Amino acid sequence: MNIREILATKLKRYRRERGVSQEELAHLAEIDRTYISSLERCQYAASIEVVERLAHALGVDAFDLLQKI
Repeated sequence: MNIREILATKLKRYRRERGVSQEELAHLAEIDRTYISSLERCQYAASIEVVERLAHALGVDAFDLLQKI
């Protein structure tokens, strides 16, 4: 599993566990909703800054989003 796939899987899992929609997460992380969708489908690579904002919005460490499953 490559880093994009790990991020996609973890992002979707944490978002669903918290009951947050892509739109809500986008608002919390100040990122476009379509970008969140693209990340979850492995279409884009996220910058470190984006990973940090997503982690903060989900209440996890950035490491948690990138750590192998």
